[in-house]
Order: sequence, then C-alpha cells, then structure tokens
Amino acid sequence: MDMNVLRSLLTALMFAVFIGIVFWAWSGRRRADFDAAARLPLDDDHAEGGRR
Repeated sequence: MDMNVLRSLLTALMFAVFIGIVFWAWSGRRRADFDAAARLPLDDDHAEGGRR
C-alpha cells in the first residue's frame, strides 16, 4: 500500500468521523442537554445572588 493511499484513507475516515459528530451534536435528542448547558452561566449568577 502506497503512503499516499494510506493518507487518503485516513483523511476520508477523519472526515466521516467529523460528519458523524456534527450529526450527533445537531440531533434533536441533544437539544435539551445543550439548552441546559447554555443556561449555566446565567443560572450561576442568580444562584450567587447577583453580581460580584
């Protein structure tokens, strides 16, 4: 196997992994988790009783 073929296969594999991560992150099942994570900085301010 030529080194360039190996590099091409590795590039294609990494691209497929990247596309898989994008679909996983944008799936509807993850929306509640990401919404909760987006509220964390705002919820933390209210829990401490306001600004410092």
